[in-house]
Amino acid sequence: MRQAYQYVVLRCVPRVDREEFVNVGVVLYCHATDFLRAAWHLDADRLAVLDARLDPARLREALAYVDAVCSGDERAGSAGRAPVSQRFGLLKAPRSTVLQPGPVHGGTTADPARQLEHLLHHLVGG
Repeated sequence: MRQAYQYVVLRCVPRVDREEFVNVGVVLYCHATDFLRAAWHLDADRLAVLDARLDPARLREALAYVDAVCSGDERAGSAGRAPVSQRFGLLKAPRSTVLQPGPVHGGTTADPARQLEHLLHHLVGG
């Protein structure tokens, strides 16, 4: 049976003033199955083209926080303790940081985990 899902693409925006970004991950949420997970891939060479000063380790830390929020890990603090739908709401909210979510998109799938991997490959690469 196919279920509706929503997703956002996570973008690395090293310099907000230039409005340039590289897709680095995807967060997928399926309400019917309480599925909330992120998948990501960093291409340091691609990121360096936008800003050679960007620290990939800091970006990995930000992405690890996204993972913690998705899994409800205590390292995410109050965000990790929120209900799944609220956690997705927190992750899809725009921020003025190096890691930003794109617009919310949706679809249907019989397998949210497989759909997440497909979106990662199609929208991020790696």
